[in-house]
Amino acid sequence: MKVLVTGGVGYVGRSLIKALAFAGHSVVSILRQHSSDLPPKVEQIAGDLRELSIDSADSLFQCKLEQSLQMTPVVIHLAARVHVMSNDDASSLAEFRSINVQATLRLAQQAARAGAKRFIFLSSIKVNGESTSRGMAFRAGDTHIPTDHYGLSKYEAEQGLLTIAAETGMEVVIIRPPLVYGPGVRANFASMIRWMQRGIPLPFGAIDNRRSFIALDNLVSFIIHCIDHPKAANEIFLISDGEDVSTTVLLQKMSKALGKKSCLMPVPERWLRSVAKILGREDEAGKVLNSLQVDSSKARDVLGWKPVIRMDEQLHKTAEWYLSEKNL
Repeated sequence: MKVLVTGGVGYVGRSLIKALAFAGHSVVSILRQHSSDLPPKVEQIAGDLRELSIDSADSLFQCKLEQSLQMTPVVIHLAARVHVMSNDDASSLAEFRSINVQATLRLAQQAARAGAKRFIFLSSIKVNGESTSRGMAFRAGDTHIPTDHYGLSKYEAEQGLLTIAAETGMEVVIIRPPLVYGPGVRANFASMIRWMQRGIPLPFGAIDNRRSFIALDNLVSFIIHCIDHPKAANEIFLISDGEDVSTTVLLQKMSKALGKKSCLMPVPERWLRSVAKILGREDEAGKVLNSLQVDSSKARDVLGWKPVIRMDEQLHKTAEWYLSEKNL
């Protein structure tokens, strides 16, 4: 089957495209510029998705995209704006909406006009919110409480896609993952690996929260599972490894994968929250101290999907990648 993937050189996109090619799918990748990192048989179309947010029907990128969509039954949309440097709330939200909403919906509309059967959209658990009470996991049917511009833009894109599905008959599949980890991971997770590798003492030895994560291998597996499963049509799925752990346990597991002894001091959580409040870092502290649990039973019960790798195995693969890259 021919599949078009946006965000093909992103963290998830690279692994997904390689898995699709290995499985025998014909892949077209939309990316800002041609890349040597993708398998040689992958067709590459260079262009900026922001062009889809304006009237640019005569652009070379637009023409190539429309030609490719004419022969592509499945579109997997991974590309998104995740960070905005602007401190102005209005301009920040506008930048998120430009890519995450407007470009997404124009791409979906073009796909529907071209006869695409299915549009798979990688959203975010931020649509549900930033945290849960321990033992109270997010579910797909929950009231949505996006608390930042990124989460709001993903929610608006979801609603627009469902409207397009209803109007055109093109099937839409929406996937909301929590934090994705695996080889190539960046941002906060990569910082955590560096801390563990260097043996830096951390005050996180007594955190009794619960957080859901999704291994990169598991997310890629689930996306591919949704390509042609009939029961995935027009559904929203929350996805995770199904192995919720505390921050303390995650750090211990990562240290073990690196072959290091963890150096975690059992500082009471209330002290950590007090210090974070004084420093004005409550939001950042919440990512470490709060719970965020995801109920992914729908993916298992409705689609019969099962994780292809356990957390310990994926952490071990992540450690091997990190050490091989000499990110020390």
